[in-house]
Amino acid sequence: MSTPAIPPLSAEELPLVRSISLGDLRVHAIEAGLQRLDGGAMFGVVPKPLWQRRIPPDPKNRITLALRCLLVETPDELVLIETGLGNKEDEKFAQIYGVENGPPPDAAGADRLQAAIRSLGFSLDEVGVVINTHLHFDHAGGNTYRDEEGQIRISFPRATYHVQGGEWEYAHRANERTRASYLPHNFDPPYEDGRLNLLDGPAEIVPGVSVILTPGHTPYHQSVLVASRDETACFLADLVPTMAHLPLPWIMGYDVEPLVTLESKRTLLPRAAEEAWLLVSVHDSVEPWGRIRMDGKAMTFEPIEESAG
Repeated sequence: MSTPAIPPLSAEELPLVRSISLGDLRVHAIEAGLQRLDGGAMFGVVPKPLWQRRIPPDPKNRITLALRCLLVETPDELVLIETGLGNKEDEKFAQIYGVENGPPPDAAGADRLQAAIRSLGFSLDEVGVVINTHLHFDHAGGNTYRDEEGQIRISFPRATYHVQGGEWEYAHRANERTRASYLPHNFDPPYEDGRLNLLDGPAEIVPGVSVILTPGHTPYHQSVLVASRDETACFLADLVPTMAHLPLPWIMGYDVEPLVTLESKRTLLPRAAEEAWLLVSVHDSVEPWGRIRMDGKAMTFEPIEESAG
């Protein structure tokens, strides 16, 4: 599979929101900022001469990654999938991970995610459902925020948060390899407030929005399906973090069970191609979504254009 090389970007170059219709639903890809991680770690055993053709590294060998979230307008609830990185970490953290996620000038909100939701005409109180695919800081950091007095608050006070119960337990028994990815102030406050629903396997969250297990990156990682009429979108999360990771063996070094990731991809991607799913990327800094076609082992990615509004 070939994809064009991705040039380095800054957060200012990203659109705040890109939108599309899916059946009777309206979905919004929110660009909640950027982070920069080591390219070798992001591509695991894939040699640098191969991966750098698709995502060129900076002088520190880091690649630019989106912090994308998906806002779904359903008849029942306003559903937010992922919450980005949030605003609670210090300058040293931001430098280490190359974070750019502050709100645009003159935008209301503690970070780009909050500003984007408000730019669409919604208040944070209108978000009724939040789904975390897993609890790493770049996926669940925006569950909470630090207010002007320095206090940590729940970002979406009316929402019920959903994550796999196994992921919750795994986060609380993190070891030396995984501990840096799990920051309790991102997910303990919703639990303590009675707003965290711990799932046990695949589940429908609201009509049209469901989760499926796609383990490997973490043992209880989940992806999210959004369906309306005969159309389906899949928020892949870290099963396929960028569109460059679509080939089966292109798996992150961060995955705790890479061979399990391989089997999760081997199960999901042929189905996505056969049923013409819209695939939504969490970390691809250029292509938020597209479809794939498979011809034997060959896989072709086809980006699509968003519509206005």
